[in-house]
Amino acid sequence: MENTLDQLSRDARGCRICADHLALGPRPVFQVHTNARILVAGQAPGTKVHASGVPFDDASGDRLRDWMGINRDVFYDAKRVAILPMGFCYPGRGRSGDLPPRPECAPKWRQAMLELMPNLHLTLVIGAYAKDWHLPELKAVSLTEAVKQFEGQLPDALLLPHPSPRNNIWLKKNDWFEERVLPTLQARVAEILGAKHQA
Repeated sequence: MENTLDQLSRDARGCRICADHLALGPRPVFQVHTNARILVAGQAPGTKVHASGVPFDDASGDRLRDWMGINRDVFYDAKRVAILPMGFCYPGRGRSGDLPPRPECAPKWRQAMLELMPNLHLTLVIGAYAKDWHLPELKAVSLTEAVKQFEGQLPDALLLPHPSPRNNIWLKKNDWFEERVLPTLQARVAEILGAKHQA
């Protein structure tokens, strides 16, 4: 099974299906392993991640790791944490920030990779595009209201706002997130990975 995922990963890293639409060209960024126990389902890489080729290698990643209560070593251990954005490549800039993940990516690669990671115990669903894929029953619900329903998503999933610094205003307006959701998130991560793996 691992060889199959390895082959799929190699194929995905060579993907050029969206090449004509990517201002910086294709550079798929993701992290998978058949033994992974937690899936981080993000949106798409930003420019810094595109440059480094390392997922969440930016301020958003620092905040996400803090939210999870784990350090970089644990986060980048593919046998523990898989990182699979809705779009593998940086989609480019729009009028008010980065463009949405390219729509071709998820149908081409996502389900096939998920089926080869049978040990996942928790999916961290980050942002609206990941919500619509992983929690389709909440598609008509606003992101804020859906995050408030976090207890109904457990133990298998947990919806989070994007950890980007651009969401600082949202976080200040919704202090219940830090008070109620983050302790639950950290406890679930610790339960899955073991307390010894915490930051």
